[in-house]
Amino acid sequence: MKTKSTVSKFRSLASAKLIVSGLVLITFIACNSIANSKTETFKVWGNCGMCKKTIENALDAEGIKGDWNKKTKMIVVSYDSLIHNSQQVHAFICSAGYDTETCKADDKVYAKLHECCQYERK
Repeated sequence: MKTKSTVSKFRSLASAKLIVSGLVLITFIACNSIANSKTETFKVWGNCGMCKKTIENALDAEGIKGDWNKKTKMIVVSYDSLIHNSQQVHAFICSAGYDTETCKADDKVYAKLHECCQYERK
């Protein structure tokens, strides 16, 4: 009887150590990700809700969070600076057909935007 009880206690202790180790690892990863998080705000030209969806989806596909404001034409982006940089963020938006402060979308890609999404380009 004592042997079964000892084995059971050992298994419980091993399980508890495994759970604690897992929690420590998750906390470390979460803190590391937060430490590398970068937030930027810049202008992205567009017109409508469809523009908002296309711009934000282009970023989301790359693991970048974006919130574009239709009225102000400003976007707030958050990304992991170990994976991406500001230039790449602008490039992802331009590849979807929208101009930013530092990047102009390819004319062919822009021309494929829905008519309501096309704006007067500079």
